[in-house]
Amino acid sequence: MCAVFIMLFTPLWAQDLRLSEKIRKQFVGTWSLTAVENTNADGSKTLPYGENPVGLLVFTEAGDYAIQILKATRPKVAAGDKNKATPDENLALVQGNNSHFGTYTVRPEKHTITFNVQHAFYPNWEGDVQLRSYKLENNMLSYVVTNTTNGGAVTATVVWKKK
Repeated sequence: MCAVFIMLFTPLWAQDLRLSEKIRKQFVGTWSLTAVENTNADGSKTLPYGENPVGLLVFTEAGDYAIQILKATRPKVAAGDKNKATPDENLALVQGNNSHFGTYTVRPEKHTITFNVQHAFYPNWEGDVQLRSYKLENNMLSYVVTNTTNGGAVTATVVWKKK
């Protein structure tokens, strides 16, 4: 009975490993941010991190990820001490930053990435599971965030280029 099970399911298991290896090669590594575009409920679009945002996305082979997104132009803190930043400086720092990390899974048949957020700059995301539809072509990864830090009906399209 055990031998029959092994003979029947070994080809399926091997096929899954090949698929996993292919997906692993496509995703694992470092990615540079190229764009973040928010779409508001009324259909209008905004660039919350400016025209040339900067950021880094890392997918590890072990299934961990880390994302840092920054507005490229942020004012420096005049006091040289973030604990002495003015309210306006703090506002610029908060609105010009988004980061989180945790574990991820990819379901290529559904074109989804699941981010299991362990910790985040935006604490409302901590412990959250975020499902994002993605498109991957020519080392360019784009995904849609439906549960943004802006809340409500705002969605974001985030685009990364593999390094």
